[in-house]
Amino acid sequence: MKRFRTLCLLAAVAIATVNVASAQSTGMKDMHMKDMDMKSMPMDKTAMPATHSGTGIVKSVDPAGPSITFAHEPIKSLNWPAMTMGFKVKDKALLDNVKPGDKVTFTLAQSGKDYIVTSIK
Repeated sequence: MKRFRTLCLLAAVAIATVNVASAQSTGMKDMHMKDMDMKSMPMDKTAMPATHSGTGIVKSVDPAGPSITFAHEPIKSLNWPAMTMGFKVKDKALLDNVKPGDKVTFTLAQSGKDYIVTSIK
């Protein structure tokens, strides 16, 4: 008798769980992203790293690093003044088409406490 009651109780719990899950999954089937107010949704900042653009003159290229040094103009989004500084590059291939003296536009992304070059044009 105890075994029968236990089986009935487990069956009832399983049915209730399936019904709740079914109700939750069908509750949003007619909802479209275009109808949602995305401004109020919290965003995970680690999912999309902020990028910053800069313009400058290539001072040196180190494929072994791989790194590059720019004498760059102020980068307003970082509140940086004009200065000369070196950066690691995300991909060594970014250095293939640049040489000292080239005027370039570059993109930086934060990686830990450092900023790395993710594109050079």
